[in-house]
Amino acid sequence: MRDWARGVFRRGRRGGLALAALLAGLAPGWAYAMTPTVFDPVGPIGAGNRQILLNATAIMLAIVLPTLAAIVAMAWWFRAGNLRAVYRPDFTYSGRIELVVWGIPLLVILFLGGVIWVGSHRLDPRAPIASPTPTLEVQVVSLDWKWLFLYPDQGIATVDELVLPVGTPVRFRLTSASVMNAFFVPRLGSMIYVMNGMETMLHLQADRPGIYYGQSAHYSGDGFADMHFPVRIVSRRQFGHWAASLRTRPDRLDAAHYQALAAPGRGARPLAYGSFAPGLFADIVSQRIPPAPGGRALASDADIAPKVGR
Repeated sequence: MRDWARGVFRRGRRGGLALAALLAGLAPGWAYAMTPTVFDPVGPIGAGNRQILLNATAIMLAIVLPTLAAIVAMAWWFRAGNLRAVYRPDFTYSGRIELVVWGIPLLVILFLGGVIWVGSHRLDPRAPIASPTPTLEVQVVSLDWKWLFLYPDQGIATVDELVLPVGTPVRFRLTSASVMNAFFVPRLGSMIYVMNGMETMLHLQADRPGIYYGQSAHYSGDGFADMHFPVRIVSRRQFGHWAASLRTRPDRLDAAHYQALAAPGRGARPLAYGSFAPGLFADIVSQRIPPAPGGRALASDADIAPKVGR
């Protein structure tokens, strides 16, 4: 009796430890799932992106779930103990099976392609957002490893902090000072790539005040992991007061200060400038201001180059 009790206790303890390990392994995934991301958008573009993702997932599950169910059903039906299962080694063709095998995937491709095609054109990043509110323009420059935001209508500039008025369409004009990068605010909507010497455009809008997470979504060197910034969505009145307070600052971002800012590194953040040189963004895009040198390899990476050609 004692041996039996000990065995039950040991098995129960092992089972409890296994359950605890399973829950511990699932905890990070659950925490991430509960973190507001693209599934909790705060603007029309983000909502459109979420709808495309949900529609595409539902269409794909229409074939994945029946397939998984069929695998279980086939394994159960053709088990060794089922005498009603018929083994037919001479079976070669069934028109019904061919119809299912080819018809369902074709329908999935048709519906999935249609959803993505229509949604992609509807959410064209260059297309303005229809709104009675005038569009705010923000010029964005990807630096190593920081983000520069220029507000041409307000005449101010910030580094690693983006402030936008709620309910206002925003036209982002984006470029990079050095390597290729990607601008992404998950809860606002579409990600877009930026390259040196080129300009891309993105329209977004935030309909809910708050502080959201913005990031670089493309590896760009040693400081990539820290290349993120807060996005503060405030009322239009607060935005006006914020811009007016920044204009009182004596700091001015001219070409010389910009080149110092573009040097690889992090430094103090965020930064703010009361004014910036006219045409600064155009000079960066046209490369009248030379591109930034980009990041350099660490001493620990010095042995990588000889191995590349092997």
